[in-house]
Amino acid sequence: MSKLTQKTLSLKQFMLRQEVLKLYRDIFRTIKLVPDANSQHELRTWARHDFRANKQQNDEVAIKMLINYGRRSLTELKTSLSLSGAAPDEKIK
Repeated sequence: MSKLTQKTLSLKQFMLRQEVLKLYRDIFRTIKLVPDANSQHELRTWARHDFRANKQQNDEVAIKMLINYGRRSLTELKTSLSLSGAAPDEKIK
């Protein structure tokens, strides 16, 4: 499908999309800090599954709720890494 045939996003949709992409990148950057390779693989699989499962979501409220869920999960992962001493605190922001 060419870029010209895709539906144009509204400003709200564009902003939500940017938030989702930022969250996705932040999650994967944080997963790289996990010391165990098996845990990294499991976390990557979990994150990809959640994002792909909700890829077709169009409801703005539902997307915002999913973003909040993702942020909470990311915060929990960062806290766990910080408490375990697995990664320097300056890398976990």
